[in-house]
Amino acid sequence: MVTTLPAAPAVVIAAPASGSGKTTVATGLVGALRESGCTVAPFKVGPDYIDPGYHGLAAGRPGRNLDPVMVGAQRIAPLYRHGSSGCDLAVVEGVMGLFDGKIDAASQEPSAEGSTAQVAALLGAPVVLVVDARGHSQSLAAVLHGFSTYDTGVRIGGVILNRVGSPRHEQVLRQACERVGLPVLGAVPRMAELEVPSRHLGLIPAAEHGADAVAAVDAMTRLAARHLDLPAIRALASSAVDGPVWDPAAEVGPVLPGPSPVVAIAGGRAFTFGYAEHRELLGAAGADVITFDPLHDALPPGTSGVVLPGGFPEEHAVALAENSALLTQIRELATAGAPIHAECAGLLYLARSLDGHAMASVVGVDASFGSRLTLGYREAVAVTDSALFAAGERVVGHEFHRTSLAAAEADGFAPAWGWRPWDGAPAREGFVRGGVHASYLHTHPAGHPEAITRFVAAARTFAAHG
Repeated sequence: MVTTLPAAPAVVIAAPASGSGKTTVATGLVGALRESGCTVAPFKVGPDYIDPGYHGLAAGRPGRNLDPVMVGAQRIAPLYRHGSSGCDLAVVEGVMGLFDGKIDAASQEPSAEGSTAQVAALLGAPVVLVVDARGHSQSLAAVLHGFSTYDTGVRIGGVILNRVGSPRHEQVLRQACERVGLPVLGAVPRMAELEVPSRHLGLIPAAEHGADAVAAVDAMTRLAARHLDLPAIRALASSAVDGPVWDPAAEVGPVLPGPSPVVAIAGGRAFTFGYAEHRELLGAAGADVITFDPLHDALPPGTSGVVLPGGFPEEHAVALAENSALLTQIRELATAGAPIHAECAGLLYLARSLDGHAMASVVGVDASFGSRLTLGYREAVAVTDSALFAAGERVVGHEFHRTSLAAAEADGFAPAWGWRPWDGAPAREGFVRGGVHASYLHTHPAGHPEAITRFVAAARTFAAHG
C-alpha cells in the first residue's frame, strides 16, 4: 500500500576521498542532533557493518545500510522510508569518495553504482562535503567546483572543513568556498584525532569496544555540537523520496500456521556484522529470533535454526574454543540436518580450526588469519540447492576478510557459489551439505527475502520432524 506521509528529510555526509573524517563528523552530527531534541535515523552507504554500530550508539536506534548494489536501486527509497519512519531527520554517511562505488570499466555513468552520489540522487537529498583541510588553501575552490559540477544529478549543499590549522587558515578556506557559492556548515580544528582504535578491516566494532566506544561517541558528539552549524544543517536537509515503505511481512509473504521455530543468531563481541533487516525478516517469516553469545552461552532451548553472521572470531578464537559445549551443540545440530546459515565469521566458526584453535568441525577445513585483504562485490550464482538458495539463483554479495582457508573444498560438501572474479577465472566458493550453508560471501537479506522465507520454513520442518 502506498503511503501519503512525507519521508523524513536527510543530509548525506560525503567526502572527496576516504580518510577525510566522514565517520567522526557523521557520528558526531547524529549525536548532537539527538541532544538538540531531534529523533535521528542513521544510515551508512554500502556494505559497511562497523560504522552503523557507532551511528546506533549516537542515535539510540539501529544504524542501517543503503546499498544499491546488494539490494537493488529500487529498494533504496522503501528501505530508507522504513528506517527513518517516525524520525525528524536522517543522516546518511557515505562510503569512500563521493563518486566511488562498484568498479565497472564498462559503465559510462559519472557516479559509480553503489556510490554515495548514487544514493544521494536516489533519495533526492543534499550532500554535505567533508574536506580534510590539511594542505588546502585557495585551490580548494577548484576542488569544490569540480565536485559540484561533475554530476548534475547530485546537489552539494555545503561544506564542512575538517582539521583546520588556524583561524587564518579557516578564513582562507571560507573564502575559497564562497568563490564557488557553497556555504560552510562547520569548521573543525585540527587537534588530537578523535579515533576509535582500528583493526585490520577498519574500526573496532562498537559492540566490542564497549565503554570506550560510548566515550568516543560522546566525544564526537561534543565536537559536532561545538563546531558544526546544526540549525543550518537542519534547514538544508530534504528528501524527494515517495512511494511505499519497505515492509518485511509483505516481503516474506504469508506465515504458515503452527508454532514459531526458534532461530538463534550469534551476537556478542565475536559476531558483530549484520543488517537490522535480517532479524526483521526472520521475525516476519514466523521465527522466534533469539540472540546468543558464542563466547559463553549455550544455544537457546528448542533451537531449530542457527544464523552465524560476520565479525572478528580470529580476535576471540581462544574464548570461542573454550566454549566446547556450544561447539558440540552446533556440530550435533548440523549432523541432524538443522538449517545453519554461516557467513564469513560463521564459516570460520564451523571450520575444523581457526589459527590452531579447535572450532565446531562441521566443515573439514582449517582457517588462519593473514595479511592479504579480500574485498569487493561478487556477482554470484548458487550452484547447489541449500536451505537458503535454489541452484541457479543469482545474488550480488560482498567479501570482506583477511582470513583464508587451507583448502577450498571439504569432504562431503558441495560448493555454495560460483562467480568470475575481475580476471575472468571461474571461482567456486563456500560449502553446502544438508542444512548447512557456509560461505565467505555476505548477502543482504532485504535483497533476497525469499531466502529468509526458505530458511525459516526449513527451521519449522526441522522443529517438527528433526
